Formats: sequence, C-alpha cells, structure tokens
Amino acid sequence: MLQATPVAQAVAARTPGSVVAANLPFLLQGLWVTIQLAALSLLLALALGIFFGVLRTVPLRPLRAIGTAYVEFFRNTPLLIQMYFTFFALPWLGVRLPGFQAAFLSLGIYTGAFVAEVVRSGILAISRGQVEAARSLGLSYVQTMRHVILPQAFSLTVPPLGNLVIAMTKNTSVASAIAVQDVMYNGNILNSRTFATYEVFAAVGAGYLALTVPLSFAVNRVERHLTRFRR
Repeated sequence: MLQATPVAQAVAARTPGSVVAANLPFLLQGLWVTIQLAALSLLLALALGIFFGVLRTVPLRPLRAIGTAYVEFFRNTPLLIQMYFTFFALPWLGVRLPGFQAAFLSLGIYTGAFVAEVVRSGILAISRGQVEAARSLGLSYVQTMRHVILPQAFSLTVPPLGNLVIAMTKNTSVASAIAVQDVMYNGNILNSRTFATYEVFAAVGAGYLALTVPLSFAVNRVERHLTRFRR
C-alpha cells in the first residue's frame, strides 16, 4: 500500500481557509496592485479611445485611416502578445520598462482600441441634423464635437464603456505573465508554496468579484439615471 508523502499529509491536515487566512495580507497587497493597474490603464484607455474614436469620424480620410489602423491592429491582436512585446522586445530598441509600467501601457493601449469603437458608435448615433444645425449657428467642427456631439455620445456609451471597464479589470490578470505582483501573481506564488490550489484561487476569484460587482452595480445605476434623463 502506497504511503502519502509528507506534502500530501500536510495538505490533508490543513483546515479549509487556513492558508488564505494566514496569507491574507499577501493577497491583499496583490489586490491593491491590481486596483492601481486597472485605474491607470483606464485613464490611458479613455484618453486614447476618445482621441482615436473622434479621429475615426473626422472628414479627412488620412486621419480616419490612422484611427482605423490603431483600432484594427490593437483590437485584433492578443493582449498577452502585446504585453510580451512591450516587456521583452522594447529593450532591443533601447527602451526598458518595469513590469508594472509595461503592463499599464499594454493594457491601456489595448483597451483604448475598444473604447475608440464605442466612442465612434456613439458619435455616429447622433442625428446628422444636429451637426448641420450647430454648423449653421457658426460653430466650428471642434466646437460642434465638444459642445454638441460628444456630450450626447458619452451618455449613449455608458453601458458598453462600463462593460469594457469590467473586462479590463479582469484582464489585469494577464500582467502576472510578466511578473507584475498583482493578486493573480501572488496567488500563483502562494499556490506553488502551499499546493492549496482550490482555496487560493477561490480567494483570488473572490478578489476580482469584489472589484467587478460594485462596478457592475455602478454602471447599471448610471445607465438608469441617464435613461430617465433622456426621457
């Protein structure tokens, strides 16, 4: 009869939740890194998304082509490959970025391509008559976009943008592949030390839920408010 190894005996002797309870500060530290990464990436994604989303609707074809090239390239290539390129390939060009910065740039640029499409769809949903009316009042193209089109477009894009924020928060887990010490990375480290796979990753999943569920409720509330306002 085969005897259990010391590791197997130690695993069997643990009480449920003991590993997570003993290492909770370690996991919370990773969760804080995840929050920072998501917040900074969101700011970059919104900035790029609004810029390139507007660029895709301007009358000048060369500018539209630049916006389209950005969206199609970054939207249709995997985030992990983009992150690997930023972290491993840029040093060949003389640009060395710490893991966190590489993940922040990659995730922000990647998500920005999706934000650009959402912004573009919101702009195109506005009646062409409003643009013509604004131009007839003497507003320039920039003034029309700033004061007439974009405020209405943003109110239409809250639900898809909210979904993108939730998806981006979950996508921060990819940063663990380049040794960013987020909650997923710390969970992997803890699992390799304790072999408490189910317990550790259940806690990691709960950490992501703690971030995404409030976001979902906030998006739904804002959407209901804007719907009442439009009525």
